[in-house]
Amino acid sequence: MGEQKFPVVVIAGPTASGKSGLALDLAEVLNGVVINADSMQVYQDTPVISAVPSAADKARVPHKLYEVYPADVTGSVVDWLSRAVAEIRAAWQDGKLPIVVGGTGLYLDNLINGTTPIPETSDDVKQKVKGMLEAEGVQKLHERLAEHDAATADKLSPNDTTRVRRAYEVWLETGIPLSVWHQKPMLKKLPEAQFVVIKIIPERQELDERCYRRWDAMMAAGALNEAVALGERGLDENLPAMKALGVPELIDFAKGRCSLDEASALAKLHTRQYAKRQVTWFKNKLTADIVLASCYKGEAEERENIILCVKKQL
Repeated sequence: MGEQKFPVVVIAGPTASGKSGLALDLAEVLNGVVINADSMQVYQDTPVISAVPSAADKARVPHKLYEVYPADVTGSVVDWLSRAVAEIRAAWQDGKLPIVVGGTGLYLDNLINGTTPIPETSDDVKQKVKGMLEAEGVQKLHERLAEHDAATADKLSPNDTTRVRRAYEVWLETGIPLSVWHQKPMLKKLPEAQFVVIKIIPERQELDERCYRRWDAMMAAGALNEAVALGERGLDENLPAMKALGVPELIDFAKGRCSLDEASALAKLHTRQYAKRQVTWFKNKLTADIVLASCYKGEAEERENIILCVKKQL
């Protein structure tokens, strides 16, 4: 007999595709726990802009890994994966179905397919690289990286602070280039999991319209106040929370660099472009058991059909 497997439902899709609503509906019917796999919803201080589930939604079923980090912290896929594995196993222990939902492909890929065995870097190394960035800038750090790991440097923009810093930290910590680490066998963190993967791949026009409507709803719900408050804290603009869709644009408006209409138009454009990239990634990189060809709207027949499909997979 083979090793016993335990179910995990994964819902993947682009921003504004209705995946959070689907996770909520499935969790209510299937005694589930919703576990976040969105790299922006892990941050505090921007619940409106990052579309964190409402208090009412959280009261309906348990939600995990939302608003974990303060805005001045940089989360990582390694840390998220460790937390997600713990939450999934806790759900199993409680007799509940873990439902992982999000649009961050890297998170989902590492959860389902495994991760390269790259060790975490020490605080000393992180502080040293941070000092180098502050003294010399990211382009100089990119040049330093190229001296030790040309393969990784060639793939990264000299202005990509987060990834350049991470790659240099790994080399400094281990003496092994990140490109070499990526060639090592993948390690599965949840070998006992049976993944049931749902992906939402809507038509472009439908998704664009939903992105626009969601932005308007966010603005009505206080997105501008969130962004202004974040901008007033003087945080590093390269922090992930400061790059959330809409935050840079609204901060520019608050600083008088553009009109509110211009900021909103740009935020809508960036949201649409991001959603398009997500769709492309999920189409090409994520194998699914169930594929939805339109955004989830929560209509009764739609909901029942999806629930039936999921039950057949469990």
